[in-house]
Amino acid sequence: MTDSPSQQTTSTERRPGKRERLVAAAVQLLHERGIERTTLAEIAQLADVPAGNVYYYFKTKDEVISAVVAAHAEQVGSALAAIDSRSRSPKGRLKALVNELAGQSQIVARYGCPLGSLCSELDKRLDAPNFAAAQLMLMIIDWAEAQFQELGRGRESRELAVDLLAAYEGSALLANTMRDPKVLSAACRRIDRWIDAQ
Repeated sequence: MTDSPSQQTTSTERRPGKRERLVAAAVQLLHERGIERTTLAEIAQLADVPAGNVYYYFKTKDEVISAVVAAHAEQVGSALAAIDSRSRSPKGRLKALVNELAGQSQIVARYGCPLGSLCSELDKRLDAPNFAAAQLMLMIIDWAEAQFQELGRGRESRELAVDLLAAYEGSALLANTMRDPKVLSAACRRIDRWIDAQ
């Protein structure tokens, strides 16, 4: 649901500002290498920003991480809004979400789920609360819960939403561990059939 590789711009497009490039580079590197193995200098290099300029925008690595979480939240919100605008039925919206997630199978097999990996890493850091990252997961769960509510599933809507995300995240972990995108693709097909049965 979140894109890791940076996007190329054409000569007629405006090049993103330094801060935007730094955040995009941080999103990519934190996903590909992890928080602890990524330095501010590497982020600056990928963003094509002089290393000294990083401190103008971000004083600490924690500030970079906060910007990455915010960028993911914005992207998740945009993706869910796009699904809402394209699909009329709650089942259609849930299946569109699964389709969006399945589209990441190659990158997830290589680097893990962008959201799941970030949340897991932040949970291990003693100096950074995981609350902000947990909000990323809750955005998806809350949205999915609303779809199940619309399907008339009542009280169990929250549990179904959690089950849906847990099935995806568990499969993403397995796909990454085995470096096999087919694990995630097959799981998403099963989740799709499970949605049909609701």
